[in-house]
Amino acid sequence: MPAWIDTHCHLDAAEFAPDVDAVRAAARAAGVQHLVIPGVELAHCDAVQALAQRHGDSYALGIHPLYTGCAGDSDVAALAQFLERVRHDPHLVAVGEIGLDYFVPGLDAARQEQFYRAQLQLARRFDLPVILHVRRSADRLLKGLRELPVPGGIAHAFNGSLQQARAFIALGFKLGFGGALTFERALQLRRLATELPPEALVLETDAPDMPPHWIYRTAFERAAGTPQGRNSPAELPRIAQVLADVRGVTLAALAEQTSANALQALPRLHGRVNISQKCL
Repeated sequence: MPAWIDTHCHLDAAEFAPDVDAVRAAARAAGVQHLVIPGVELAHCDAVQALAQRHGDSYALGIHPLYTGCAGDSDVAALAQFLERVRHDPHLVAVGEIGLDYFVPGLDAARQEQFYRAQLQLARRFDLPVILHVRRSADRLLKGLRELPVPGGIAHAFNGSLQQARAFIALGFKLGFGGALTFERALQLRRLATELPPEALVLETDAPDMPPHWIYRTAFERAAGTPQGRNSPAELPRIAQVLADVRGVTLAALAEQTSANALQALPRLHGRVNISQKCL
């Protein structure tokens, strides 16, 4: 069985609270050997660290752009203090999830930018890569990275142009692909997934969000009483199969390549993750 790394899973989300240990066990049984759990606000720091330590996984700490509206002005300084306290924790691998979101209405663009740039400074200070939230914001994110270079990282749920993808790659980033790729109508995303070099790709679920097509329920279905299915890290191998099919490669080759890519994007995974696929 191939061994996978889910580079973006919100295992601390409320949706997993009733059965989080069973969710992690199911993912491991499916071949997902390692998770990266990104934080989204200051209040989540202790929870993501505890989950990563309990399950032998990794975590990142950051303030998500969707949470900048409720974040306090002192939260970045408090995040810096937390990072200082845990900087030698081998489970810590990045600053994130940080970034910009120009899709969700009502967000203060200037405040998002303030938090984004401040957290790039933290990544520089602690010599950590970043996990980026990229939604209709690729060019502004790239501008920030050029002005405040960081040690690479992952552009999560990337859905930009090939030109933008190449710009992230040139700055040392890998691009995250997940459930959105599984929809047959995602033609542009699937085309991008075939055009990118193999060393640019990492896999993710964004669980419990970003459900693949076999879990997703339309607004009509939800209105009719069919609940939205819960995405989980155990779905990663099936998502990977879609990417393997699109690219015309074997699952074993994809697992080895994407795991190696994850270790390159997040160097502190070295020593914590065994990417050998020799048993396949």
